[in-house]
Amino acid sequence: MHKFFVFILIVLTTSCKKNYEEPTISLEGYEIEEGFELSVIASEPFLEAPVQIDFDSKGRIWVAEMNGFMRDVDGTGENRPTGTIKILEDLDQDGVVDHSKIFIDSLVMPRALAMAYGGLLYVEPPNLYFVEIDENDQPVNRVLVDSLYALEGNPEYQPNGLRLNIDNWFYNAGSHFKYQRKNGEWIKKPTTYRGQWGVSQDNFGRLYYNNNSTQLLGDYILPNRLVRNEYMIPNKGVNQKLTKDQNVYPIHAARVNRGYVDGVLNKDSLLLEVTAACAPLVYRGSAFPANYDQNVFVCIPEINAIKRNILSFEGNKVVAKQAWNNKEFLASTDEGFRPVNLSVGPDGSMYVVDMHRGVIQHNAFLSPYLKKKAKEFKLDTIVTSGRILKITSKLSKVSEIPNLDEASSSELVALLSHENGYVRDQAQHRLVYKGSNDVVPLLKDLANDTQSPIAQIHALNTLNGLGEGLSFEILSEITRKSQPDVVAHAIVLLENFREKSNIDQAHQLFEGLSEKADKTIDLYLASTLGYWSKGQQNQFLPLFNTLQNRYKNNPVVQEALMSGMEELEPQFLASIEDNESNEAFEELWEKNQMRQAKDEKNPIYVRNGSSQDSRTKGAKLYRQICAACHQADGTGAEGLAPPLANSEHILPSEKLGLIILHGLRGPIDVNGVHYDINHAMPGLNSNETLSDKDISAIVSYVSNAFSKYPKGLREKKVKELRDVTPKEDGGFTIEELDETLKTLK
Repeated sequence: MHKFFVFILIVLTTSCKKNYEEPTISLEGYEIEEGFELSVIASEPFLEAPVQIDFDSKGRIWVAEMNGFMRDVDGTGENRPTGTIKILEDLDQDGVVDHSKIFIDSLVMPRALAMAYGGLLYVEPPNLYFVEIDENDQPVNRVLVDSLYALEGNPEYQPNGLRLNIDNWFYNAGSHFKYQRKNGEWIKKPTTYRGQWGVSQDNFGRLYYNNNSTQLLGDYILPNRLVRNEYMIPNKGVNQKLTKDQNVYPIHAARVNRGYVDGVLNKDSLLLEVTAACAPLVYRGSAFPANYDQNVFVCIPEINAIKRNILSFEGNKVVAKQAWNNKEFLASTDEGFRPVNLSVGPDGSMYVVDMHRGVIQHNAFLSPYLKKKAKEFKLDTIVTSGRILKITSKLSKVSEIPNLDEASSSELVALLSHENGYVRDQAQHRLVYKGSNDVVPLLKDLANDTQSPIAQIHALNTLNGLGEGLSFEILSEITRKSQPDVVAHAIVLLENFREKSNIDQAHQLFEGLSEKADKTIDLYLASTLGYWSKGQQNQFLPLFNTLQNRYKNNPVVQEALMSGMEELEPQFLASIEDNESNEAFEELWEKNQMRQAKDEKNPIYVRNGSSQDSRTKGAKLYRQICAACHQADGTGAEGLAPPLANSEHILPSEKLGLIILHGLRGPIDVNGVHYDINHAMPGLNSNETLSDKDISAIVSYVSNAFSKYPKGLREKKVKELRDVTPKEDGGFTIEELDETLKTLK
């Protein structure tokens, strides 16, 4: 009888447990670095076309799905409300998603999200929204944060990212704005324009990004330190190529958009250099071996791979080097594998957002070559998939995941020392937005703990976010005893206490710090001198000269010196010692004075959104198709496209029409500057959705917006120019274009 009841109990217990069906996805053809494991933790039918993820405190994954993107080679249905934000769950706790539920649906091309302030930030162009989340996982109390966050059009080049940095601000790629909520109010402020798709940060707080043809760009300095002078446009300390090495190492002949251009593929049809790099991630988890800490991983979706770079920090410079020659960290022969975002998870593992779409080149830039190849190899049929992959190390253990929602304020302070950067970031964020002033004493103790520099930096920025606990005296003491990275943050925060009573003490403090002759400390001293010198130029002049002489050949330090000096009196320059070290600074000063006289501010301080162009058809088409590379104001983008503003190649309008229709390849000189960009501009002649009238509208807009003597191009002429083709696929060279124009006269 006893055995019978035991049997019945077992049957009842097992029959009550739900049986979840989980899809089996093959990883055949995927090669990952030795010592690592790759697994699929989410896939169709639970998600489709994911572009960004984040995690909540329950371990669930929140995902933005851009379902409408490139469902066929013509981009049909892009503007239909088919996008969603989903919550992915692992109900049986076996490490694989077995359930999904929709949080918000009927979205048009959602491209970014972030768990923030106890709710969710998300983007549906042109808007940035914030919603609270009720106990039933329903969105409530939606707030419009910014109605000009992102324009409609090609999502590859519109703002995205929503990356929370250590300074308590959210930064974006493809954007010159940062966002923060303080005391219930949303704040939007200008910042440096960065990158194309994806943005990341290191432990110090420097930002990293890229564009299609440059696998890794970054800043040498903390955000906003070089744009404090509104008339200065820095070009040496931000938006820097961190490596000249753009080589890629595919394991198969993947189809790429510019495969028809000479030198893009080798004799085996393998891609040689990046053409669609995106979404860099500085690995700050704790589940990889120590030598992988702060390595930068970059998505290379055009060859179905992920690249690894090793960073070196040199005080006032950052340098990257590819980890290997002839090998990628992860590579696949699966042409559906399209890594478009990377994240460190609560357990320290790396999560790969695989859009898993056959064609990811937007139709506005899709070349006839790739369109043909996509149909030939049936890439255009891969449209209903989506995956999230997890990368773990065989040599390290994943982090224990703390329950951040249930953690007390004091426990959150302790987590600022956690080995996993994701946990540190989240602990800081919760302390700040919850206003945890009760733990200010604990934070001050941690800020003074020189045994843990990373925790010191988090504690300092947490106190700054709370607006309590810091003082001139506390920060001064920290600068005297801490490591250079901590000192740099303290120097930045000291500016909150610039008062007349502190000027003399600041001067003495800075002189003492300068005597250390440390490159990191000196860079931040240079960035703050102008701010402290207002009205006190003579007092700080000797220190200014010291840094001038010490770094006479360092343009980054020169920009830092100039950044804080917008309001200084002109005689300050004349009083600087007459020596060779002043030449670089004098050049910056002269440019600044000229711009100030014309009231020409850095464009980041002028534009309220992605663009302020008129709403003509030509302007709209330009924003959708051209502004991605040439920028809304026609200033171009480093390593991507030359400027249009006042370019000698805009006129005659037939010349511009030929370039737009058939493309341009090879080097070009614009306004006396030589551009030898490593890719060709594709023409729009094969884009069947653009009529002669549309091309005419673009020519008219570009001519009117960026040249002194605007002239349009009639539709009839556009039709004629469609048949005036270049000698080779890939567009005209500038020399061939000029010869062709002679025959048209």
